[in-house]
Amino acid sequence: MSKKTIVCFGPGPMFKGGIANYNTSLAKAFDKMEDIDVHIVSWTQQYPAIIPRDFIDRKSKVDQLEGTGIKVHYITNYNNPVSWSQTVKLIASLNPDKVIFQWAIAIQGIPLGRIAAKLKKKSSAKIYFDLHFVIQKEGSALDNKFTKFGIKSADSYIVHAFKTADELKTLFPKKQFEVVEMGTDIKGNGKRVHKLFHPVYDMFSPNENFDIEKTKKDLNLKKHVFLYFGFIRKYKGLHNVIKAFHLVSKQRDDVSLLIVGESFWNTLDNKKLSTKIKNSVFGLAKSVFLKKQDDERNYNPLALVDELELKDKVYIDNEFVPNEEVAKYFQVSDSIMLFYSYATPSGVESIGYNFKMPMLATKVGHFPETVKDGYNGYLAESEDIVSMGKAMIKSIEEPINRDNVAETSSKMSWKNYATEILR
Repeated sequence: MSKKTIVCFGPGPMFKGGIANYNTSLAKAFDKMEDIDVHIVSWTQQYPAIIPRDFIDRKSKVDQLEGTGIKVHYITNYNNPVSWSQTVKLIASLNPDKVIFQWAIAIQGIPLGRIAAKLKKKSSAKIYFDLHFVIQKEGSALDNKFTKFGIKSADSYIVHAFKTADELKTLFPKKQFEVVEMGTDIKGNGKRVHKLFHPVYDMFSPNENFDIEKTKKDLNLKKHVFLYFGFIRKYKGLHNVIKAFHLVSKQRDDVSLLIVGESFWNTLDNKKLSTKIKNSVFGLAKSVFLKKQDDERNYNPLALVDELELKDKVYIDNEFVPNEEVAKYFQVSDSIMLFYSYATPSGVESIGYNFKMPMLATKVGHFPETVKDGYNGYLAESEDIVSMGKAMIKSIEEPINRDNVAETSSKMSWKNYATEILR
């Protein structure tokens, strides 16, 4: 068997966030297979320079690639088109069999579209786009144009939900697609769409020696703990989580809410002149190109904790969590809160599966596909605080069997995911 070369294009392990974790985990899955040479080709800067946010992980200490043969190339600068050509030249020089681009935000459409189109001319590699979304809720017409331009050169697509496959068909109404589920035969002649899943993160694992009761005491947590984890973004619905928890706390005195995550738009020193300039320019750009509701820089759901007098029932860690500290928050909690207003497959959900964590989610996006009401979690109506509160109460009164959560995710491994891409 001849050796294959796979390129995983996306943010490398020096970056924060789910897509960096995802791209790294996928590369590691390929690296564990025989006769495969794996390269991560990464951004150096993922977004326009005017965006007022720090995207670098400056806290995690563990080398995620230790013990692997993965080569990482930090080369692609969003703001430097010359680097786009250099990226094409680099990837082509590796002579890859497959190149898998991580697609997670429309604004990257111009550089990724150009890189993919030029790569098709200079390389025989099959180009895949791993789609974390296609059509953003409340996105602008410009978002759709960027997305269409960005992903149009793919030979095949990967989606994690049928909803995303449907959105792909909507975006390209004149194209023929064949949606192929894992393990099924490929029969048609349409452009292939692999309907897979968001694999379960194995980079975060339970600590067998972890003292749950001591940690609960240290954090002043009560018997039943609800966890909100990850970046604080408006679409993830932390404001609804807090309001629903308020309803629950009025009915029970044995509950706590654990909020762990960095406010997405609050990572730079706002006193610095450079930050002030970025905020001004970014705000102007958003007002011109995007809908008003897309600007969430003033989103501050944590203020609700004081307004609703919940300080003694809520623990907040409003910082980016290093990878090595993730496990303790999941191990000390009983349910993960996914009260999103809209959703594409969630990295937080994936982490939860690795801890056999019951899911409390809204009936949006892919959640009705992955969260089976009453089996591995409970579903609530979107934007309905009463419904969310009832789901939280039900999770206490009729607790989910964690073995069901494990069963749900048993086939959602990175190995299965990577194997499907190779066939």
